[in-house]
Amino acid sequence: MSTPDVKMWLAEPLPGSVNPILQRLLKTDGVRHIRIMPDVHLAHEVCVGMVVATAGTILPGAVGSDIGCGMAALAFDCDAGLLASEASAARLLAGLYRRVPANRQPEPRDLPRPLARNTTSDPRLETMKRREARIQFGTLGRGNHFVEFQRDESDRMWLMLHSGSRAIGQAIYDLHLARSTRTLGNIGVLDAASEPGRAYLNDMAWAVQYAAANRRAMAEAVAQLVAALFEIAADWPTYADCSHNYVCGEPHFGTELWVHRKGAISARENEPGIIPGSMGTASFHVEGRGEPESLCSSSHGAGRRMSRSDARRRITTRQLSRQLDGLWYDHRIAAALREEAPRAYRDVDAVLRAQRDLTRIVRRLVPVLCYKGT
Repeated sequence: MSTPDVKMWLAEPLPGSVNPILQRLLKTDGVRHIRIMPDVHLAHEVCVGMVVATAGTILPGAVGSDIGCGMAALAFDCDAGLLASEASAARLLAGLYRRVPANRQPEPRDLPRPLARNTTSDPRLETMKRREARIQFGTLGRGNHFVEFQRDESDRMWLMLHSGSRAIGQAIYDLHLARSTRTLGNIGVLDAASEPGRAYLNDMAWAVQYAAANRRAMAEAVAQLVAALFEIAADWPTYADCSHNYVCGEPHFGTELWVHRKGAISARENEPGIIPGSMGTASFHVEGRGEPESLCSSSHGAGRRMSRSDARRRITTRQLSRQLDGLWYDHRIAAALREEAPRAYRDVDAVLRAQRDLTRIVRRLVPVLCYKGT
């Protein structure tokens, strides 16, 4: 068996913490191609910002636990001057706390019919569908998940949000990792044609669909809030959604492969994509260039430069305040937000420059107001 080929698009030298995981993947059954994106950084299993293509095998660790995590964007029929005043920003931020809970809804919500109708592979997951998945539907999550209002180059106001499949995505990952053949680093291997492999693919696809529907539900809640507060309508034809944690079958180099993207987006020719910066820095709407050597993939964001614990230790609330100057956010939770400070992340402009052969920039946006859960 030939050694998998590795290609990298880097904005700065490869972090030393990435190399051990790369070496494990090179020895993992079925791995044929590894692509490292410019936002690469260490995660629990396979690194964020990595694309792994396999022949005949599925690697749950190469998708991770927040299955279907991704981005959504939506324009509004107004300019960003709507949020120029502190009073307007405060009204909107207070409304977001009510309309888009960070953890759970006050009451269970009905899932969209396709999600309710399609079944998962295990009774325990079906129980979660009836309970946790309904309680968490339309909720944001914590960590680096966010709801953000932005302005584009023409001063038009946009919504961007980042969230995933919540608790049920974690449960799907845990269940199938336990069923897989363990490897170095606990990546896990499943035969794609086996019953366990097919079960994982079914449940993973359900979680991707749930995550996308969750983002849509939050966008609808935000649009209703903006209409109620300011009598401003959302421009729904502009709505876009892209996932950055999933696996799917794709043809590359004349062979059908299982392409795992963890912290990476599909970037086929002219395919829309959404690449956020960090809290307080620019984000981008892009189109893919369909670069074959990247497995038609690109980065999914700026990428962490500091771990969360390092950021909490090294960044003070005063430094955070300076880095977020001009951005509306909830100052009461500033201490908890230190791990999301811009200095904890790479320069997203450098990331976009490093992958100029993978994506073209359609729109650059700067943040106006950011809502995060804690």
